[in-house]
Order: sequence, then C-alpha cells, then structure tokens
Amino acid sequence: MQRNAIPNKRSMALAIAAVFITGATSVTTVQAQQDEAVTVVVTGTRVANRTATDTAAPVDIISAETLKNTGVSEVSQALSVSLPSMNFPRPGLSDGTDTVRPASLRGLAPDQSLVLVNSKRRHSSSLVNTNQTIGRGSSSVDLNTIPSAIIKNIEVLRDGASAQYGSDAIAGVVNLRLRTDKTGGEVTASYGERRTEYDFIAGALPAGATWDAKTSRKRHDGGTANISGWKGLELGEGGYLVIAAEYKDQDHTERSGYDIRQQYPLVSGGFDPREKTINRFNAWYGEPELQQSTVFVNAGIPLAGGAKLYGWTSYQRREATSAGFFRRALQDQNIISIYPDGFLPLIAPDVNDFAATGGVTWTVGEWDFDASLGYGKNRMEYTIKNTLNRSIGPASKTEFDAGGYWYDQLVANLSAVRSFEAGLASPLNVAVGAEARREGYNLFAGEPDSWRYGGQVLANGTPAAPGAQVFPGFRPADASKTHRTAVSAYVDLEANLSKNFLGSVAIRGEHYSDFGNSLSGKLAGRYDFAPEFALRGSVQNGFRAPSLQQQNFTTTSTNFINGVPFEITTFKPSAPAAIALGAKPLDAEKSVNFSLGSVIKAGKGTITVDAFHIKIKDRIVLSENLTAANVRDYLTKQGFIGVGGGRFFINGVDTTTKGVDVVSSWPINTGGYGKLDFTLAANYTKTDVDKVPTTAQLSALSPAPVLFDRINVLTFTDGTPKTKFIASSTWSNGPFGLTARATRYGKVLAPGTTAALDFWLGAKTLVDLEGRYAFTKKLSLAVGADNLFDQYPDAFPASLNTTGNAPFSNYSPFGRSGRYVYARLNYTL
Repeated sequence: MQRNAIPNKRSMALAIAAVFITGATSVTTVQAQQDEAVTVVVTGTRVANRTATDTAAPVDIISAETLKNTGVSEVSQALSVSLPSMNFPRPGLSDGTDTVRPASLRGLAPDQSLVLVNSKRRHSSSLVNTNQTIGRGSSSVDLNTIPSAIIKNIEVLRDGASAQYGSDAIAGVVNLRLRTDKTGGEVTASYGERRTEYDFIAGALPAGATWDAKTSRKRHDGGTANISGWKGLELGEGGYLVIAAEYKDQDHTERSGYDIRQQYPLVSGGFDPREKTINRFNAWYGEPELQQSTVFVNAGIPLAGGAKLYGWTSYQRREATSAGFFRRALQDQNIISIYPDGFLPLIAPDVNDFAATGGVTWTVGEWDFDASLGYGKNRMEYTIKNTLNRSIGPASKTEFDAGGYWYDQLVANLSAVRSFEAGLASPLNVAVGAEARREGYNLFAGEPDSWRYGGQVLANGTPAAPGAQVFPGFRPADASKTHRTAVSAYVDLEANLSKNFLGSVAIRGEHYSDFGNSLSGKLAGRYDFAPEFALRGSVQNGFRAPSLQQQNFTTTSTNFINGVPFEITTFKPSAPAAIALGAKPLDAEKSVNFSLGSVIKAGKGTITVDAFHIKIKDRIVLSENLTAANVRDYLTKQGFIGVGGGRFFINGVDTTTKGVDVVSSWPINTGGYGKLDFTLAANYTKTDVDKVPTTAQLSALSPAPVLFDRINVLTFTDGTPKTKFIASSTWSNGPFGLTARATRYGKVLAPGTTAALDFWLGAKTLVDLEGRYAFTKKLSLAVGADNLFDQYPDAFPASLNTTGNAPFSNYSPFGRSGRYVYARLNYTL
C-alpha cells in the first residue's frame, strides 16, 4: 500500500507544480550560490538544523560573497539588487533622508520590517522621514551602519512574524548573521565613480534672455573610495574574535537640470551681464558627500559546563553633506552683500551610531537557555552651512547649529528551547521566552540664530523669513525627552505532525507603557507531497507599535501672513493645538497576513512560489500640512493665538497589499568551461488604500481640509513598482569569475496635487557587470560597472521642474545617478 501511494503523491505533486509554474504571474529569486540552498537558517524557526528549502515560510539567504560582488558597497543597495521585493529609492533634496535612506519590503513602509542582528532586535535610526519621499512618516533601522565585512550572510524572512519577534515584523524580518571565524580574514580596497551623461527638459527662456538653454550634461563625479577588512582570531580555548572595520569617502554627485531663470536684479532695466556667465547647473540633487568610519567586533568563548559567552559591539561616525534648492541672487531669501551670486544651502548632519550586546547560553537538563542584554543609540545632529538667516540681515551668520535628536534602546531577552517526544512524527520543539525593552527619544534645540526672527523687513514691507534658510533649527519649545517600556512573552511550537506535514504555532503578548497591550498569533504549515514538491502557508495577525519618533518629533517655522507672524508646526499628537484639530494618542498598527506557497525541486534547481495578502488597519501616517485660512481661524477661536496650523501623526489609513514572489535558482554544469549559477527573479505587489483618516473637528469646517490627500494615497498605491524582475548569472572557471545582472523596475507614479500634475515614470532595465581575476590564492582584482548602459528615470517636463534644480523624481526606484564604474582589490589574510 505504501509503495503504491508514493507514485500517487508524486503525480499529484507534478500536477500541482504545473499549476504553480504556468499560473504564476511573476518570478522572484535570491542572488545566492547553489550550495546556499542547503544552508541552515535560524530566522522564522527555532528548530535547529532547519534548511532554507525546508521551512514553512519563505527565507532568502544573501551570502557574504553576494554582498561583496556589487559596485556600491552598501548593505541596503546589495539587498535591493538581490531581492525583487525590496526597494531602495535613494531620494535627494530631502534633508536628513539624503543621509539615512530607508529601504522597504513588499511595498510597505520601511518601519514595517523588523531588523535583527544575530537574531537580536537592532535599534532604529533617530530620524523620522517627514519629506515627500517613499517612507514618509516612518523611522526605520539604518542598515548601512553595519559594514558588509562583518556579515556572514543575511536571512530575509518574507512573512509576517510579530508572534515570533514582536513589533514591526509585518512585511518580514531581515536578520544579519555575523562572522564567527577563528582564523582568516580579508582586506578590500575599492574605488569607483559615476561616468555618465544625462538628458533633461528645460523650460522656455525669459523674453529677451541673453543666455542659452541646455538640455544635457556629462559628469564624472561621485568618486567613492572604500577600504574595509575583517580578521578572525581565536579567543581563549575554542572561542572566536572577529574584528571588522570600514572607511568610506564619497564625493557628492550633481544631477540638476539647467536653471534658465533670471538670477540677478535688473540693471538699468536690462539683464545683468553676469547672466551670461553664471553657472546655471547650480544644484547638487544627487548622492551626498560622505565620510564614514565603522568598526564592528563579534566574539564568543566557551565556558566550563557547556556554557558560552557571546557579544558584539559596533560604532559608526558618518559626516554627510547634501544640498537644498538654490537661492538666486535676486530672491527675497538672499542678502546680496553676503552672497552676490546667490547661494546653495548645505545640510550637514553628523550621525553617531553605537551598539553593544552581550549574552550567555547554557543548558539545564534538556533545556537550552539564552540570556542577553543589548543597547543601541543613534544620534543625528545638524549643521546648516553656506546659508543665512534673512531676518537678521547683513550681520547674519552663514553657518548654524540647528540641533538634532537621538534615540536609544535597551533590550533584555531570556529564551529557552527544548524538544519533547509527543507521539508525533518528530519531536515537538518548544520555545519560550520573554523580553523587556526600554526606549528613549530626545530632541534638542539649535542655537537661537538658527530659528529666531531677527526683525528685518523686506522692501515690500513684509517681514523677512526667520531661521536658517533650507533648514530652520529646532526651537527650545520643540525640545523633548521621553521614554517608554515594553515587556513581552511568547511560546513557539513546531513539529512534524506526520511524516510529510510540518506545523508550527506561535503566540506572543506584549504590554507597552504608552499605548497598552497587543496579542499576536501565527499558524504555519508545510506539506511535502514528495521530495520534489511541497506546499506551505501561514495565517497570522501582527502589529507595529507607534515609534517614539512619531509620537514626539516636533519642528516649528514662522510664516508671516499679512505681516502677522504665525507658527507652522509639526505637532506631537499630544500637543493641545493638535488635539484641537482632532489628534489622538497613537495606537498600534494592526495586520492580518495570509500566505500560500510552494517549493519545487527539479534536479539541483529550486523554485519557490509564495503568494501573500496583508491587510493593515490604522496605519500611522503624517497628515497634510493644515494651513488653510479656515484652519487658522478655527485655531484662533480655540485660543491658539499665533498658531497658523501644521501637521501631526495620526492613525487611520487602512490598506490591503497582495502579491506573489517566486524564487528560482539553477546551477548549470558547463563541463570544462566552469561553473554557472543562474537565477531569475521577480515580484508583483499591489497596494490598495481602503480608508483614510478624518476628524470630526476638521470635517465640520467648510471646506473641510483633507488629512491624507491624493499625493500620499497615490504614493502608497503607485509610488513603488508593482513589478520588479532580476535575471542574474555568476560564472567561475579557475582564476576567472564573472557576474552579470539585469534588473527591470516597473513603472511608478510621481503623484501631483491634481491628476493634471501626475507624472508616470516608465519601466527601466539596469544592467550590472563585474569581472574578476585571481592572481594568486590570496590576491584578486574585480572591475565592473553598475548601470552599465547609463539608464535614467524619465525626466520631468519643465512645468514640474520650474527651478531647474530637480529634473528627475525622487520616486525613481533606482535613484538617478547613472553609470558607476569601479575596481576592487581583495587580499585574503
């Protein structure tokens, strides 16, 4: 009977596999070598020795070699070109977001993915994104604070996991696993730059203009030098100590258009002669200038009785400089005596990031225990350069300390795992654990000249704009210091209920001192019809706690309306003026996730197809800037004299995200011509906005202001590509190696305030190519090009780029920097 049943199961497996292959609308893959298909994973399961192709949920593995074989040495960028479901847009002209750029998974917000280091929660950045970019309103982990040299591999769980790991794990989990080598090491030195030519659209010249318009530009810029290395050492008897360090020096890039506008005041009724000679490529709009130093240490040592101490620590200092929009000489924001030719204001944040985690593992009977304590802190402080405070007049400084903020996190974990014989097809794996977390957030003010009104009046009688141009400093009234605590406990069970059926269940309860309680659960299963085919799926609910950054970020600027000063503020939700507009204490976002997928093994190749459906309720968003006259009048009637309106974070956006991933990997034996690994990747994701927030207070006004308008709605639905395809191959033969990759990004929308101002960016395909040669077993050289054919997003029409400063949209999923050519030298220690 059993021997007859096996062919039936295999026939069923082949039939179902055929349905999945022919019915799949898109294909996804991971940039991984074939031997990684049997790599043991620790993310999404607490069972020892579970491999990536045997899990109940999709887990992608990104190897250290894959991270190394990319031109731009950033973890976020390497993940973006390896995972079709991950995007890293690289915005510009967006203040601090130029320096700390968020990545997103499955089209969701950057803070809806959880980041772990060695399965421990990583602290987030102190920055909250408030500009009109992908990820607006979110505060996420800065993956680029972790040098690729310390990474053994990265596991990406493409499934919700709040019941297993807690808050944030709605879209998935990114787990960076660190090296544990006792010997060996590597030193890498690389240099690259952008060698590019781009076209843009210039508007009509002013009548009688004495200068010409240009519509293209060649650039050799963005030179980036990177030196990194790691070394493994034996620590004591059987322990390890891995030290990694990295230094990066990056020049800025300039991708502005041509500013055709009049630059100087008229001279005797005619154009100033300098109009013909001034550089009209007057904005940066590109990659920031960057100097970055990072050190990371990971260690472990066995103790008597089978216990083991472990720990890691990291520190990074990042000094960046990016630019705002150019201020022309004739503009009211300029003072001719300080900047006769106008000025380009520069935003120069200093980011300091520190983390340290230590723990011990031990065994009591059949139980394996793990206790740890981790601390992380991210501090971001702004200096505004090459600018002025117009309201102070000719005595204004040109450089200001604008203040900043920091975020820190202290986490204590205790977990225990063991297996029981429960009469099932495999032992029942039982994991229990508890976590206690304290988070802190501090926003501190800048110097008074960075934000104050100095009393100067313009020629037309209106008061001059106060504060440092491009980025007014934080005021003492904005400053705050707060903290919260959270405790949680979980139970996670997993076993083979039958020979072919794997089942798991997890439940987690959390209590936050600010918003209350949350309970998450997850059911997952996998059925192996045959060694060649399995089905897997899960259903779960999850949550994301409101961040302290969302609850406490505040900034204020002063606008003069008919000569009367009004303060325009990004309010805390707890601020009295925000409450008057309908703000409420922030609650957790709540999600329900469904997934269904298959695993197909065909010889040495694998294909996985995973469909997902994610409903999120009460997403936290940053509202529109509510500054209409009726809002201002309403606030005045409520007793808020001089408050001109503003914006605040609010729950209330409901969304549905659905899509499919297919992960495929095929090694090919070319006989005597080397080894070839081929992968094909794609992702389809669609997000719908089901509900937007309203408040009774604003709804009562006529006309009623919109809290979450069409730009933000369309950013959710069309601001990221619905499709992304990656085809790549890696070949090696003796000392030679080659990697070729093509990535196709689907079209995206740069939304406008009306449909007439919408602009669609067409689909684009980028090709990357790298060749390698090993001179000896220790020394090798790589040369390559990212974006080999110098692709750019579609350029804005002149009507959407009236300054000439920004000819391309920040919604481009691959940025707008053009071809990057590089060389990399590796020496194995």
